[in-house]
Amino acid sequence: MPHFTVVPVEDNAPYAYDSLEGINWVDYNDTGQGYPGHGDTVSSDGHGNHKEDSPFLSSSESASKKNDYYDKNLALFEEELDIRPKVSTLLGRLVSYTNVSQGAKEHEEAEERRNVPKSANMGTLMGVYLPCLQNIFGVILFLRLTWIVGMAGIVQSFLIVLMCCACTMLTAISMSAIATNGVVPAGGAYFMISRSLGPEFGGAVGLCFYLGTTFAAAMYILGAVEIFLKYLVPQAEIFQSTDMHGGDTAMLNNMRVYGSICLSLMAVVVFVGVKYVNKLASLFLICVMISIFSIYVGAVMSSFHPPDFPICMLGNRTLVWDRFDTCAKTVLEGNATVPSRLWKKFCASGNATTFQCDDSYFNENNVTQIQGIPGLSSGVITDNMWGNYLGKGQILEKASMAAVDARGALENFGHYVSADIATSFTLLVGIFFPSSTGIMAGSNRSGDLKDAQKSIPVGTILAIATTSLVYMTSVVLFGGCIEGVVLRDKFGDAVRKNLVVGTLSWPSPWVIVVGSFFSTVGAGLQSLTGAPRLLQAIAKDNIIPFLRVFGHSKANGEPTWALLLTGLIAELGILIASLDMVAPILSMFFLMCYLFVNLACAVQTLLRTPNWRPRFKYYHWALSFLGMSMCLALMFISSWYYALVAMVIAGVIYKYIEYQGAEKEWGDGIRGLSLSAARYALLRLEAGPPHTKNWRPQLLVLLKLDEDLHVKYPRLLTFASQLKAGKGLTIVGSVIQGNFLDSYGETQAAEQAIKNMMEIERVKGFCQAVVAGKVREGITHLIQSCGLGGMKHNTVVMGWPYGWRQSEDPRAWKTFINTVRCITAAHLALMVPKNVSFYPSNHERFTDGHIDVWWIVHDGGMLMLLPFLLKQHKVWRKCKMRIFTVAQMDDNSIQMKKDLATFLYQLRIEAEVEVVEMHDSDISAYTYERTLMMEQRSQMLRQMRLSNAERERESCLQIRQAQLVKDRHSMIRMGSLYSDEEEESLEAETASKIQMTWTVEKCEEEKRMKANAPENFRELISIRPDQSNVRRMHTAVKLNEVIVNRSHDARLVLLNMPGPPRNTDGDENYMEFLEVLTEGLERVLLVRGGGREVITIYS
Repeated sequence: MPHFTVVPVEDNAPYAYDSLEGINWVDYNDTGQGYPGHGDTVSSDGHGNHKEDSPFLSSSESASKKNDYYDKNLALFEEELDIRPKVSTLLGRLVSYTNVSQGAKEHEEAEERRNVPKSANMGTLMGVYLPCLQNIFGVILFLRLTWIVGMAGIVQSFLIVLMCCACTMLTAISMSAIATNGVVPAGGAYFMISRSLGPEFGGAVGLCFYLGTTFAAAMYILGAVEIFLKYLVPQAEIFQSTDMHGGDTAMLNNMRVYGSICLSLMAVVVFVGVKYVNKLASLFLICVMISIFSIYVGAVMSSFHPPDFPICMLGNRTLVWDRFDTCAKTVLEGNATVPSRLWKKFCASGNATTFQCDDSYFNENNVTQIQGIPGLSSGVITDNMWGNYLGKGQILEKASMAAVDARGALENFGHYVSADIATSFTLLVGIFFPSSTGIMAGSNRSGDLKDAQKSIPVGTILAIATTSLVYMTSVVLFGGCIEGVVLRDKFGDAVRKNLVVGTLSWPSPWVIVVGSFFSTVGAGLQSLTGAPRLLQAIAKDNIIPFLRVFGHSKANGEPTWALLLTGLIAELGILIASLDMVAPILSMFFLMCYLFVNLACAVQTLLRTPNWRPRFKYYHWALSFLGMSMCLALMFISSWYYALVAMVIAGVIYKYIEYQGAEKEWGDGIRGLSLSAARYALLRLEAGPPHTKNWRPQLLVLLKLDEDLHVKYPRLLTFASQLKAGKGLTIVGSVIQGNFLDSYGETQAAEQAIKNMMEIERVKGFCQAVVAGKVREGITHLIQSCGLGGMKHNTVVMGWPYGWRQSEDPRAWKTFINTVRCITAAHLALMVPKNVSFYPSNHERFTDGHIDVWWIVHDGGMLMLLPFLLKQHKVWRKCKMRIFTVAQMDDNSIQMKKDLATFLYQLRIEAEVEVVEMHDSDISAYTYERTLMMEQRSQMLRQMRLSNAERERESCLQIRQAQLVKDRHSMIRMGSLYSDEEEESLEAETASKIQMTWTVEKCEEEKRMKANAPENFRELISIRPDQSNVRRMHTAVKLNEVIVNRSHDARLVLLNMPGPPRNTDGDENYMEFLEVLTEGLERVLLVRGGGREVITIYS
């Protein structure tokens, strides 16, 4: 038994425990990756990922409240109370928890400046219902719904309204589920989508939502200008049409001029005082409600007393009632009948005395006057039940009226009411859909609501139900009260230039005209206010780098640069100058946004993530998928080319964010979906090993790091990337020698260094660094445990132990051989690139040359497959493949060559085939001499290592004795860290070490070795090499001669790697054999198969 000298040591148990807890203590304030408690309000994780307010204690608070921690009831936890607070402290923080928009710094600063926080006291009515009504009711209801009913008929118009409203209702159900799954900060749909589907989807759909809101501002401005120029002040037109065909062009130019002026004025209002816009919102909503109320009252009144709005018909054609007062060909002046103004318009060159006109149609048909608003009880609803789509320039005709078909004069075409655009069901869907948008208004105000999780679903769904009811009843009322030709008259030319829906209103059309004008102006201001803030929120999330400048704002938080960009984009919509052309564009963007809201809800529901606990229970993944399908269908129904453009824009933004590497982790559903898909795939792969047809090298690359944790041989990763070409599994592993408790930080740094090098070398895969007491044990752990389920490595790539001959330390080559044995035992394939520093980089290109394969023994076909995979990469693509095989004396080399060519043909591999004959020859003197030198060197190094080891033991005796006492004391104090078996093994190990040092036999043996040193030297000279080593050396020399002779100019040489000897005494000789085998070759890849076929001739 060993004897110990007990030395008194100061008791440092508390300090030792503190140091144990503090192993690799992470300073979260430096890295930014801390526990959520280490930050007040909005914190950052080091990558620009702004976090929400933490309800936990900050480090400053923990210091100030240190005395409270040492509660006698919580003594067990007192060491950790600074990072794991008491429940009472947590609840106290939760009470004052405020949720601000992620990335909105001005909100945080405003909260700091504010002494008394504003209480959220808005209810469902004022906070959600009325804002949603204001955003949903818009310009389409007043300017286009009557025209849609006239073109599509009541049935198809009802279907259009039902489709659009059903789509928004399903989206509202999904949105309610997301909005009630926790607190939703300002940001509305963008926040919900980005936090549910990830930064890529969030950025793409957020920008689409922004573009939709911006084009909505342009649409509202165009609507306001149309009302202003057509119905309020027609005399304000700057451009006048000189002929009947120039009216459209003049009107578009007027729209562009006045639209640009209106946009500029609105932008100035928003820039100067956005608070006034919010205060006027109630006034604009009142205008909308009064206008709608007047429509319903007018429809009811039309049953008893229809308003007097006559229309003039020539035959069955509708005339523009302009610049004539009487709907007749002649009028009575005194006792004489004279031509009317209408006759003079059609017959400017006709004979007034005989009432003959050059226009045949005017001569043959009568002029009649009918009521434009027959009333609800007139039965006109039957005539308006079905659609009557028109082509561009087609005259509006009443089918039930008789007319003589005659050719009219071309110059009189402008006197008829005609269609300005070609209409179809799909076009009308795209034009109407914007009137059902605006359902996000409630979720955008969640911070101001008293009970957001109750108010948002109730208010939004009630608002959609209300607006849907208004739209559907309006379709029926318009079709039941207004004449069909008037409904199809978009601008009211047939009813004396009045707004068509205004003719039905009570008490005057001016109620609708004025109300709709103010509502469109207000909606435009709201859009110009909201769009820049949405862009600012996206920019401050920092997921799209080129938008970073738009995150800046004025001192009061107003997004100046974002407002400027919004104005420029809205100007593009203004330049289109057509409400009917702009509406389908913003329909695409809103539909895409709603599509992803439904997708987010469906994904979260199907994944059943633990955090998915919405208070709104009336949702289902099937409803979300139905809503998503309806959004997609409406996109392509409205305009398939606009839909494709919107998808391309979203796809480009998605790939850009993905390419830039969005360093955001928002717990999004796409990550959860990926995890579920990965789990499903792994479970499927676990069913059995892959078929030979599906086999590909799944690599485990063993890297060596230097003292500074830099990759020592980065060309190993280059070779792996060229071999994989981005396909399959690649795991990069490294071993750090030491204790895990002491080396955790070093492990993290090593993994980060490997990741950086993998990114440089374009290696797609994973990295893993393990800590082990011995390097070979760590490598064994990597070989055994890397991968998961069926996604495990089947091939190991490791570097060659360079300089093993010059090193007195045998651990390098012993670790290498031990790794080869472990890989063989695990039935894995092995690749050892020798002279890897000479391997080409990814930027080099071989324009010629060969990849030579020396197929000496069959090991599953790895040698055939590897060159084929390498040639898929651009570096090796132009290299040709040659296969050499070795024939012995008793082999038929000609037949071997034919068989090999046939085999390669069946494998579909193009390569030159050569058979090299190796004749039996006597062992040369060079071979014998080489073997002798190898064994003498091995023996000499073995003796040197033994003597050095003894001297080291003697010199370190006192230091080791003191260290053993200290270690023993430490193990007693930290007994909870080890199991009993580990303690016993430690004691046994230390005992054996001391036994080796202090036994008398060991001292006598050392004296004998010193005395026999000359005899050992004489034995070294007279040694005779082992015959098996001579034969192996002979094989290595002969093969090397043949390979160098044939492949000295090859770009890469692949050959079978011999296995290590079963007897470990010959390990050093094995290394020498490999050196001899590969001498004189610039690039060599030693390959060992894993014991299974990896290539097949079958399809």
